[in-house]
Amino acid sequence: MSNPNLSSFIWSVADLLRGEYKQSDYGKVILPFTVLRRLDCVLEATKEAVLAEKKLREDQGVPVEPFLLKVAGVNFYNTSPMDMKKLMGDQDNIAENVFSYIQGFSPEVRDIFDCFDFVTQVQKLHSQGLLYLIAEKFSKVDLHPDIVTNEQMGTIFEELIRKFAELSNETAGEHFTPREVIRLMVNLLFIEDDYALTKPGVVRSLYDPTAGTGGMLSVADEHLSEYNPDARLVMYGQELNDESYAICKADMLIKGQDITNIYNGNTLSNDGLPTERFDYMLSNPPFGVEWKKIRKSVEEEHKQRGFDGRFGPGLPRVSDGSLLFLMHLISKMRPAKDGGSRFGIVLNGSPLFTGNAGSGESEIRRYVLENDLVEAIIGLPTDMFYNTGISTYVWIVTNRKPEHRKGKLQLIDASGMWQKMRKSLGSKRKELSDEHIAEITRLFGDAQEVSSTDEEGHEVPISRIFNNEEFGYQTITVERPLLDENGEPVVITSGKKKGQTKPDPKRRDTEEVRLGEDVDEYFQREVIPHVPDAWIDHDKTKIGYEIPFNRHFYVFKPPRELDEIDAELKGVTDAIVKMIGELS
Repeated sequence: MSNPNLSSFIWSVADLLRGEYKQSDYGKVILPFTVLRRLDCVLEATKEAVLAEKKLREDQGVPVEPFLLKVAGVNFYNTSPMDMKKLMGDQDNIAENVFSYIQGFSPEVRDIFDCFDFVTQVQKLHSQGLLYLIAEKFSKVDLHPDIVTNEQMGTIFEELIRKFAELSNETAGEHFTPREVIRLMVNLLFIEDDYALTKPGVVRSLYDPTAGTGGMLSVADEHLSEYNPDARLVMYGQELNDESYAICKADMLIKGQDITNIYNGNTLSNDGLPTERFDYMLSNPPFGVEWKKIRKSVEEEHKQRGFDGRFGPGLPRVSDGSLLFLMHLISKMRPAKDGGSRFGIVLNGSPLFTGNAGSGESEIRRYVLENDLVEAIIGLPTDMFYNTGISTYVWIVTNRKPEHRKGKLQLIDASGMWQKMRKSLGSKRKELSDEHIAEITRLFGDAQEVSSTDEEGHEVPISRIFNNEEFGYQTITVERPLLDENGEPVVITSGKKKGQTKPDPKRRDTEEVRLGEDVDEYFQREVIPHVPDAWIDHDKTKIGYEIPFNRHFYVFKPPRELDEIDAELKGVTDAIVKMIGELS
């Protein structure tokens, strides 16, 4: 069977489930059976040797696991005499044999099937007379790594998950990220690490707190191997969704990674790796998802631990937890003195500008910019992700900026770099070509201002460089006096401000002054000429930060001449009159 048809074949198993299972539950059967068959194929060549080794070591009275792992040649084994093909030889005892086969796997693999709740599905299939038919279907699919590469297997998983998510009206994008977006992010992470890309035997760590099915970890590993086959990437991750976690763990297992580094659970409320720090990190957290369920634990950490915890700078509004993941990743960076870290995170537009001065979002932006942590923000095309057509942005964050980037932030507008997909996948209608990825990587690597000329001859910026403080501003409160019935200012008669003019809350206003500009000079120039009796309440001044990405790439295009518009309208009108005449 050819690889392009594998996912279609696996999907055809759904025909057997129709009627007995709801469409939204197909994945509960098909995904674990796909994993089971993949592991079955991986162990096929060493199966008999493992069983012989088990008997030998048990007879010697020594722990068998180290020997079994060595003989299996991978980080897992199975001690059951069963395999998928042998299961077909005993139809009457299929359920008992499947359970026995699963129990024969090493503990970490059994955990994978526990997360799939596989035992429950096997019992249900057996009671409905479907178990043998399903197992027989999968026993005929060759998923050996020599036939189906790890990358192809990952693509199959992703396609199946997307289909199941569409059937159940779930958000497919919560599970995985388009591969070309991951390749771009990995390029941007490694571009300045010549050591990792060239030195033999180098070891680097990579972490994804929203690991999904492990796509980001897999692509990063493949990318580094292409440039430096002698390099090793040690991967870590955490994933909330049980099925995605199980698939991610299975994928890591087959690739020889230590799957004890992959954790199940909510990263924000229950960090599985609280003391670890990493060289590289990647994340595509869910867009615009509220964090009400974990609000108590997050707020407690913010209040009790402050900057010793993960959320010291502030908390975003409960309706969108994206910036919580940004702060979580910052907390996982190696100290600069130990080599530092770099990470890429995909966010929607909201974290760039949502929240006024003093808000949680603004304070988080203030923290990352004043600490010079953001290298670049790349605006991607719309319709790039499976679950949303909105604009998305890749943030590249590091605490080891090269000298020429210090104190600066690069913005790259890549919204026009895309090609149309031959077939849409959910909301995903566009994709980045290899040429687009190379061009964005080059723009980032050069770290220079770049413009192009559009069809109308206008100069259009693509890459822009700013000083960090250019995104900051001060919000000043402008007060005006409260007037009595005679139109005279009312004076405060008691308290600390006794003798001062009492402000009128109804006439209060605010002004935003660019950070670095003298507030009093601005006030005298912009406010006093219009309201001579106004003053600034300096106690209420707040510093804010926002990154108005689109504004920095806006190009004014003058409207057409009126004569040209009139001529066009006349032509349309004449055509309408002619058509009406013909109808008459």
